[in-house]
Amino acid sequence: MTAAGTISPPLLLEGDIAALFAQPVTVALADPAAPQPAPFAAEACAIASARDKRRREFLAGRAAVRAAMRRMGHPPAAVPAGKDRAPVWPSGLTGSITHSDTLCVAVLAETAQVPALGIDIEPAEPLAPDLIAEICTLSERAWLSAQPEAVRGLLARLVFSAKECAYKCQYALSRHMLAFHDLEITADPETGQFEATFLRAAPCFGQGARLYGRHLTAGGHIVTGIAARHPATTQERRLSLW
Repeated sequence: MTAAGTISPPLLLEGDIAALFAQPVTVALADPAAPQPAPFAAEACAIASARDKRRREFLAGRAAVRAAMRRMGHPPAAVPAGKDRAPVWPSGLTGSITHSDTLCVAVLAETAQVPALGIDIEPAEPLAPDLIAEICTLSERAWLSAQPEAVRGLLARLVFSAKECAYKCQYALSRHMLAFHDLEITADPETGQFEATFLRAAPCFGQGARLYGRHLTAGGHIVTGIAARHPATTQERRLSLW
């Protein structure tokens, strides 16, 4: 279940993730188990009372962000957490951060080129059966039931990851909370593509709007990525994200 049909070695994961995005997106990885630099003062309040696991994940995420900034030619800058815990990106930049127990990924882009990003990483393990009805719509469950039994749990995990990814991407623009059943995923395991369809309207997104993303399985992880698109012509007043 990968874009290329094979499992990639961990050392190639960064390049594989970058390949999920057609637009110019910079990717950087960090290890949440490794020591990381201290946060900027504006970031520190977000983890002042955090448990050790949350603190390590936060620091690794910001370290990955700053590595991406350097690769883009930007000086490292603070990325505080807002009241909603979402990253507050420096002017002119947009991004997304995700982590597992063993890996943290940050993706970053210029807003002049990409208005919003979404990235999610999940363990390549079957989703618990008791979570499927909570996360998947009737149509998604019907699709899962038509898949070989041996891969249904992994595909359910892919649906979950794609919804998390789409949520992050849309939230960067709408600042609107969505439930799992407000989005419906249509995934193609062979080509590594998926669509997220809005079943309920949100700011910037009408009912039936779609975000298009890609997915891969590599290094024991399922990774999903979405980059929103600017309109094709300047005459369009509204962002074209689907």
